[in-house]
Amino acid sequence: MATIEIDDDVYDALQLPEGERSSAMKRELAVSLYARDILSFGKARALAELSKREFQELLGDRKIPRHYGEQELEEDLDYAE
Repeated sequence: MATIEIDDDVYDALQLPEGERSSAMKRELAVSLYARDILSFGKARALAELSKREFQELLGDRKIPRHYGEQELEEDLDYAE
């Protein structure tokens, strides 16, 4: 497992309750990396710790189009088996 270090001042400045900060940051990172086509849908969804439906809804709320390439097809086929 990799760790991202965030300065305490920045972490404390997040306008979120302490218990929601980590999950919110993971979701934001996942959405950003997916939108930039750096992570596949499946990997971004896993980073965000959301179900397929929840992550799809999050992308829809942000008006981020779903990328569907060869890797996503493979993930869907693996999931279908």
